[in-house]
Amino acid sequence: MPQLVFFALVGLAAYAGYRSFLKEAERVTARVRRDEQQARTGAQGTLVKDPETGVYRLERD
Repeated sequence: MPQLVFFALVGLAAYAGYRSFLKEAERVTARVRRDEQQARTGAQGTLVKDPETGVYRLERD
């Protein structure tokens, strides 16, 4: 019975690590695509609106 609990915990840890890996891979892929698009269009960054002042500013990664 202790082996079953051990393998269940190992399985849960592996699943959580896999999910974390996928989330990070999607984040990196989105950033690379955004950078490629900016390079293609010649943009120097992205305009982001400040919620407090309503002023747009240039966001560089």
